[in-house]
Amino acid sequence: MIGDDEQLLASPHLYIDGTWVAPVGGGTRQIRNPADGTVIAVVDEAGSADVSAAVAAARRAFDAGSWSTRPPTERAELLLRVAELLDTHRDALARIETLDTGKTLHESHIDIDDVIAVFRYYADLVTTDSDRFVDTGNPAVVSRVVHEPVGVCALIAPWNYPLLQMSWKVAPALAAGATMVVKPSEVTPLSTIALMRLIAQAGVPAGVVNLVQGDGSVVGAALTGTPDVDLISFTGGASTGVAIARAAAEHITRVALELGGKNPHIVFADADHAIAVDAVLTGAFLHSGQVCSAGTRLIVHESIADGFVAELVRRAAGIRVGPGMDPPSQTGPLVSAEHRSKVEAYVALGISEGAELVAGGKRPDDPRLANGSYYLPTIFDRCHRSMRIVQEETFGPILTVERFSTETEAIELGNDTSYGLAAGVQTSDRDRGERVVRALRHGTVWLNDFGTYTPAAEWGGFGRSGTGRELGPSGLAEYRESKHIWHNTAPAVGGWFD
Repeated sequence: MIGDDEQLLASPHLYIDGTWVAPVGGGTRQIRNPADGTVIAVVDEAGSADVSAAVAAARRAFDAGSWSTRPPTERAELLLRVAELLDTHRDALARIETLDTGKTLHESHIDIDDVIAVFRYYADLVTTDSDRFVDTGNPAVVSRVVHEPVGVCALIAPWNYPLLQMSWKVAPALAAGATMVVKPSEVTPLSTIALMRLIAQAGVPAGVVNLVQGDGSVVGAALTGTPDVDLISFTGGASTGVAIARAAAEHITRVALELGGKNPHIVFADADHAIAVDAVLTGAFLHSGQVCSAGTRLIVHESIADGFVAELVRRAAGIRVGPGMDPPSQTGPLVSAEHRSKVEAYVALGISEGAELVAGGKRPDDPRLANGSYYLPTIFDRCHRSMRIVQEETFGPILTVERFSTETEAIELGNDTSYGLAAGVQTSDRDRGERVVRALRHGTVWLNDFGTYTPAAEWGGFGRSGTGRELGPSGLAEYRESKHIWHNTAPAVGGWFD
């Protein structure tokens, strides 16, 4: 039985064809704790030769049918064993996630619980899902649509929710009977390494799940540019998603992309003030805004805007920023000093565009936080839709504020984005709420809530937020091919040609 953090992260760190191996080129990467900049691990880093070996192993396993031909009940049993192991190692996994990403330990525990729920959901779904029979009007014909695994999958997850968003890919792929090569972000690979150890311990056949980590320009490019991969599922930045789509087009490889968002949070004058303020703060500043569905674009009715913003400013100033392992911390650092520099550049841009900086906009003064990549919750008031800081995904603790006067204007502003991942609406008028959520062109819309989700409901976006869906029945369908079988039970000569 795997015991503690060190065993979960023991070297070597590449998992290819059922064996933990060192990279051919001997590459390594230091992984740093964003809370203080210290090195917490040195992990093996793959090269193109390792990627080729992993893809070949996944192809052999798929073609041999060692997993794809197993009945759904057996695949579900493995998913449930993985869920049980995740539960057993819940605390160790949460510590690993916090040390790697900087998020609070409380957030990490929630993430692990959600990962467990995802594996259990797909274990249940794959055993209750069935073929679809089609009525052809001919009683002699049995016509049915069956589902088969798509083949070899390249699964690429981001650095902000490394284990959770990898589970959204691995669990349905395993349930469908696919084989896969998994690539976590090179910035936060540790929890995925741990997950692979638990999947191996659960008894997955050799070659079904393979792990490579490393720089996207090398490992990612090798993984997405090969004709031996049948599907690419990627979560991350839009520019990388475009590059992946171009590479996949050469081989007509199926692609599922989740590329982030610039998510509006609309607050009407009749909203419960305390609930709306709390929802806006959580939506904007949870995990220091490093959330693809973060509600970083507040659109508030002009009649309440001044008081609402004043309360946001007061509350934002009280958010306790600190190390994720420190229980009093309410939000942690940004993932790296490099990422903080990008956030700081957006703050400078907002100021230059004429937005009014009313909160944050700087690093904390606390000398105890000097070595970490911290940044204070930041609010810009008096923004308008033409500003880049309003339109571009800043992926940090930056909230912009716009005002509206009518419901029609609120909807227009909410849809004025090239993205379409998520949105929120706060109102006590049930009819208005229903009108607005139906009018917003976003993949998930919360009404009098923000940020919650369930594995049973689809997740994905419109526009530049990507293609395809994760979670829910559609999340399983991404990893399947549909086949129509027409069975004539009373064949006879057709006589078309004499």
